[in-house]
Amino acid sequence: MTMNPPVHPTDTPEPPAKSPRQARRAFAAGAIGTAIEYYDFFAYGTAAALVLNTLFFPAFDPIVGTLAAFATFAVGFIMRPIGSFIFGHIGDKLGRKRALVLSLLLMGVATLGIGLLPTYATIGVMAPVLLVLMRLLQGLALGGEWGGATVLAAEYAGPHNRGFVGSLVQLGSPIGLLLSSGAFALVGLMPDDALHSWGWRLPFIASALLVVVGLWIRTRLEESPEFTRAKSSGEMSSKVPAIDVFRYSWRELLTAVAVRFAPDIGFYVFATFIVSYAVGTVGLPESNILLGVAVAAAIEVCLISFFGHLSDRFGRRPLYIAGCLVWIALAFPAFMLIDTGQPALAWIAIILALAVAHAMTWSIGASLNSELFPTRYRLTGANFGLSISGIVAGGPAALIASSLVIWANGSSWGVSGYIVLAGVISLVAIIAAPETSKRSLSVDYTGGIPTVGDGDTARTANGKG
Repeated sequence: MTMNPPVHPTDTPEPPAKSPRQARRAFAAGAIGTAIEYYDFFAYGTAAALVLNTLFFPAFDPIVGTLAAFATFAVGFIMRPIGSFIFGHIGDKLGRKRALVLSLLLMGVATLGIGLLPTYATIGVMAPVLLVLMRLLQGLALGGEWGGATVLAAEYAGPHNRGFVGSLVQLGSPIGLLLSSGAFALVGLMPDDALHSWGWRLPFIASALLVVVGLWIRTRLEESPEFTRAKSSGEMSSKVPAIDVFRYSWRELLTAVAVRFAPDIGFYVFATFIVSYAVGTVGLPESNILLGVAVAAAIEVCLISFFGHLSDRFGRRPLYIAGCLVWIALAFPAFMLIDTGQPALAWIAIILALAVAHAMTWSIGASLNSELFPTRYRLTGANFGLSISGIVAGGPAALIASSLVIWANGSSWGVSGYIVLAGVISLVAIIAAPETSKRSLSVDYTGGIPTVGDGDTARTANGKG
């Protein structure tokens, strides 16, 4: 077997021509499908803050019941690495499209199941058991969703606009939050008896219609041109992509996890925990806070692509560094505004956190993650970046924030310090990371193993052969 000369950005085989129509469809599939999956995921978080504590954990003290409900919210993140492995393997071996269709289908089934579950009053202890099971399935699905959607979009985009295109997929998160918060704001207008008996189910059941739309779009997609190129050239040689991620890209994986601390923890504090804190501790009206979160999400939808475009122009690192600094600077003033008990000031705090700090850091996540990993295990690497950060950062954020408030006797200073710590971790990680905005996705920059094809087609993808 002979080894060809190292492959550099200038001599890497070009992917097949990208059909503008298919590219637009890929961007839409990523954004819409991710919005649906995050809607499903966030709907549970909102319900946990409002009704699930009394419906599924009535034997507990109200505060302990809220903690139990948030604990089941965190349970969904535990399954993300398994989902990352399963859907990453499917996406890196069989194609990005297949992984995306299966992850959305699984999320739809799990969310509809939550909406149809009998409560503790009907079947006793089996109710929270089944709730946790559905939550585990949600986590399994989301473990494969975000990475698949962002990788597909990045592989359809060009190096000049990957930040902007990736930000279109990132729109799915605030759109999902907007839809879920809006849905619960509407059902929150119902009388309490109706809300607790059947009204809370409507947002979950309604997701079935959204899933049908998302599946229709995704099944009409063509495979990623970069995956097609790599497959035909023999690059997709990883027998178990997950093993190669940890063996050859562990530094990139650490970067992918650490940079997410600020946006993940900050987001789940101000999108999920803030509802129970503002209502239960500060005494603000429930419907007002839900509406404030929805307004912040709507503004963020308008700003995410702007920040994505800025990252194409000025680089990923400068914008991400600025976003981390905003999180750190905002942590204490935001809760001071909320603690005043004035709805208008609380809205300002939530809007600054979600529409500015989160938008600046979240908008870059898709392009940055895709640029860190080589094609042969890009989907698995991107998925693991999300899922591991979910376990150590985003997943327990609401639970930790609630515990910090109890520990501080109702004070918010512990939560503010928690956000500052998250911002510092992400800041250090992005400062230590390379600038990736001008990278070619067809080149392996990790210094990993040669990518082996068949016979004379063996080639080195990292330029170090």
